[in-house]
Amino acid sequence: MTTSTRGVAKTPAVLVLEDGRIFRGRAYGAVGATFGEAVFSTGMTGYQETLTDPSYHRQVVVMTAPHIGNTGINDEDMESKKIWVSGYVVRDPARVPSSWRSRRTLDDELAAQGVVGISGIDTRALTRHLRERGAMRVGIFSGDAIQDDAALLARVQEAPEMTGADLSAEVATTEAYVVPAMGEKKFTVAAVDLGIKGMTPYRMAERGIEVHVLPATATVEDVYAVDPDGVFFSNGPGDPSTADHPVSVMQGVLERGTPLFGICFGNQILGRALGFGTFKLKYGHRGINQPVQDRTTGKVEVTAHNHGFAVDAPLDKVSDTPYGRAEVSHVCLNDNVVEGLQLLDKPAFSVQYHPEAAAGPHDAAYLFDRFVNLMEGQRA
Repeated sequence: MTTSTRGVAKTPAVLVLEDGRIFRGRAYGAVGATFGEAVFSTGMTGYQETLTDPSYHRQVVVMTAPHIGNTGINDEDMESKKIWVSGYVVRDPARVPSSWRSRRTLDDELAAQGVVGISGIDTRALTRHLRERGAMRVGIFSGDAIQDDAALLARVQEAPEMTGADLSAEVATTEAYVVPAMGEKKFTVAAVDLGIKGMTPYRMAERGIEVHVLPATATVEDVYAVDPDGVFFSNGPGDPSTADHPVSVMQGVLERGTPLFGICFGNQILGRALGFGTFKLKYGHRGINQPVQDRTTGKVEVTAHNHGFAVDAPLDKVSDTPYGRAEVSHVCLNDNVVEGLQLLDKPAFSVQYHPEAAAGPHDAAYLFDRFVNLMEGQRA
């Protein structure tokens, strides 16, 4: 990605998809060129959490809500230390933010962090195109980066694809750190950072858990060096078929029978650890309004999602795995994609979505309590 200074409203910008579809608009954020996988997010709010979610690394996010930037940017809702999206696409950016918590505009923040964006295009048409053709490579070009259409398309088609991308180590912490428990410490959890969001260890700390966040390169020995009551595998970017190291570490945890909880990428890692395959969805699930059924209770939840890959596990039966029986515990009601797994003979489960709900609904917060219950049961 190349960037220069902040764009002004009249600076032209071009969005080029790898299949040749082109949209023309105005620069938003930094001026320059950027590449990534074009995906769309259906959330009407929570753009700050989306931008700073490490799971969006190397993705150009198209916002389906037409008005973005209304509440500006604050210093409290960041899910990591930086914006991770490769590019940002909006239809009608807010001219003036309106929130008592706002400290600066979204446009200024994108520019300050070198994120190239585009505004003033028909995001509805772009979203329909991606929904019909699938997520694909894209480039955004503005200012001096604009060339003739054929040259821009060639640059997009030279960019790397998301399939086969091993990205978790690029976004994870390089040094272990501790998030202390709030109030009385009840448990210790080793959290393997594959692209963890800041709200996740916070939700565990609320429940009296001291969270030791470990790099994606952590070994089984590193995990057990903190003497954990439970082990957590986080969300993260990239293709789960490349994540051989996290899969190996998770298998070591399963062999020891330590309570285990995974979300998003962690769900895909559990799927692979159990012997299931993974596959790339046509356009994925991204947003804060995805309906999921918890099959263990029958309850339907509205949930926050960000994933382009899914686990290939049978929905209609209990499966035998090297670690005992496993079943699909949650399913997406839109398309029957696997949204959760649980072992029946060991204390391990995972979900494909984001129960920390940053941003998003709080229907799934109980999953952290379920993790606590597993650790309490193991201790007893």
